[in-house]
Amino acid sequence: MANESDFIDQLISETDRDKAFKKLLDLYQVRLYWHIRKLVITHENADDVLQNTFIRVYKSLTNFSRQSSLYTWMYKIAYNESIRFLEQNKNKHSISIEDVNTKYLNSLLEDTFFEGDVMQLKLQTAVSELNYKQRQVFNMKYYDDLKFREIATILEMKEGTIKTLYYNAVRFIEDNIEILPIKKGESFQNTENI
Repeated sequence: MANESDFIDQLISETDRDKAFKKLLDLYQVRLYWHIRKLVITHENADDVLQNTFIRVYKSLTNFSRQSSLYTWMYKIAYNESIRFLEQNKNKHSISIEDVNTKYLNSLLEDTFFEGDVMQLKLQTAVSELNYKQRQVFNMKYYDDLKFREIATILEMKEGTIKTLYYNAVRFIEDNIEILPIKKGESFQNTENI
């Protein structure tokens, strides 16, 4: 964005806020949707979390300190909303976040919005086998193309730690993507025609 500071001023202005917020939606809605979708897996869940994210962004704009880019700030809100969603589901079903993630991964094939092939399912399976922090960092770097510095800001971790988590995740995926079974069970044995 050419002049982010002016755009932020419009977002917090009483007269320009609604028009600027519509532009904000146009600029970032798709990118944030896919970030959220990687965390909560299904379209319906991603849609709900995205809506909650933009509500929180709208309500919090006046508190934006401008210490990071607007996108990094919104990304962090989307990330926190996704984690909140996963925590609520964990509490609702008395299962761990890892189990919630596995449950959503298992429902991926039934998701009418999933257009992936077998290799993409294998990648998702391999990513789901990563520990929680590795999975977060991998998704942010590989799919969202964030810089290590931005990921460190979002996750409130040191940049060196982020790099280590990412490269360990990449090594695990490279070593295991072909040998991991797709996590839906035996019904995926004949997925070549998907």
